[in-house]
Amino acid sequence: VVINGAAKEIGRAAVVAITKARGMEVAGAVDSYLVGEDIGKICDMEEALEIPILNDLTMVLGSISQSKATAVVVDFTDPSTVYDNVKQATAFGMRSIVYVPQIKMETVSALSAFCEKASMGCLVAPTLSIGSILLQQAAISASFHYNNVEIVESKPNARDFPSQDAIQIANNLTNLGQIYNREDISTDIPARGQVLGEDGVRVHSLVLPGISSSTTVYFSRPGEVYTLKHDVTDVQSLMPGLLLAIRKVVRIKNLVYGLEKFL
Repeated sequence: VVINGAAKEIGRAAVVAITKARGMEVAGAVDSYLVGEDIGKICDMEEALEIPILNDLTMVLGSISQSKATAVVVDFTDPSTVYDNVKQATAFGMRSIVYVPQIKMETVSALSAFCEKASMGCLVAPTLSIGSILLQQAAISASFHYNNVEIVESKPNARDFPSQDAIQIANNLTNLGQIYNREDISTDIPARGQVLGEDGVRVHSLVLPGISSSTTVYFSRPGEVYTLKHDVTDVQSLMPGLLLAIRKVVRIKNLVYGLEKFL
């Protein structure tokens, strides 16, 4: 496995998780930060992995392609570089996993066409959290029984809002033949939150230092409130999903959008 974006917090967590996983090994580390440093030392592992961080993806892929082992490139970089990164990995016969929040859907469409033509597997994952996916699935089931729903999310620092998780939940709930929150679906009062889609799903975002990253979906009708909540306290929560994705992506020959397709 090659980690592109290895010096990031999630990249370092991925290096540790892959090193411990059965049947996997870290074969390369790419980043523009801490270039030349051993990725094992950067991750505070007991022993160095003797894999330096390089800032040249092509060089890393070229050296690994000499081996006959199955290779996967995990991309934690930036929406502007994802297409070229996957294209390079495909050229060297390697599958890709893309976890880059805020990636544009036109980029996903272009990648899908490219992977289809090349018959090469790629997973684009809006989330790697299995808990988040289970929350989304539970929300879909609940939506058939309730007429009111609102999403409240929290983050310790300001990022792009609504988050990808909230958008994904709202997208899943929309177009199910249900109109939510009919009483105030057309209100333009800012404090009522942002409406995603045309079905009245409202999202409220909290940004408070020290608060955990959390997504809560409230369903209600007269006399009851049904609450679904998922908290993320550490980037480690994404590692089971990442390992699952690595094991599954080597078996496909096209682009798959969403880790839930592998569950």
